[in-house]
Amino acid sequence: MLRGALLLAWVLSAASENYMDVCLDGKHQKVDPGPEDDLHGQCSPWKEKSCCFTNTSQEAHKDQSYLYNFNWDHCGIMSPACKTHFVQDTCFYECSPNLGPWIQKVDSTWRKERILDVPLCKEDCEGWYNDCKKDYTCMENWHKGWNWTSGTNQCPTETKCRLVSDVFPSARDFCEKIWSNSYKYTTSVRGSGVCMQIWFNVTNGRVNPNVAVAKRYADRLNSAGSLQVGLLLLVPFWLAWAI
Repeated sequence: MLRGALLLAWVLSAASENYMDVCLDGKHQKVDPGPEDDLHGQCSPWKEKSCCFTNTSQEAHKDQSYLYNFNWDHCGIMSPACKTHFVQDTCFYECSPNLGPWIQKVDSTWRKERILDVPLCKEDCEGWYNDCKKDYTCMENWHKGWNWTSGTNQCPTETKCRLVSDVFPSARDFCEKIWSNSYKYTTSVRGSGVCMQIWFNVTNGRVNPNVAVAKRYADRLNSAGSLQVGLLLLVPFWLAWAI
């Protein structure tokens, strides 16, 4: 009986996945996070522990960079305020080591993993939307459907440029649809401990607020997984007791 209990404890421990300090298996990320002292501009908050290289952080700030050849100005020049949010979004995706609880395997030609339903703080999503809603786009989902014949994304001939606020009637629509549900809109605010910030300031001794949030979700996932495994392993003991 003691051996069985020890076996159960060992299996439960092994069943816990490491969701913390992991890098997405994407196109440009590192295998493991580490310090990058010279991260550029909007990517600098991740310099203490980063999944992106310095050159990636530099390219994240460029139009049609080699990262994805993506043209932000596909419907005219994107406003600086709006573009800042997309640069921060790119830095978050490329550099953050705190996305583990939301990483999903995918069968794709350019990446093996993606993020799904990362809970964004209300201020981050609504601030992004409000700064972009007067810009223009022709696509609801920016992950697919573009004309790439020129080597960069262009609007398909059957589409037309419209106000972002017409394509996405609300902040929820914008944040959830634009990158194929990579993000999930929440009404939780910064500091609540249950939502992620796309960008944050680490000056004056401030710490990355997303670490604690990711740990909260990681612990929840591991608790659920351990409970399922534990119940399955207890079945033989229950059957033996019943007999």
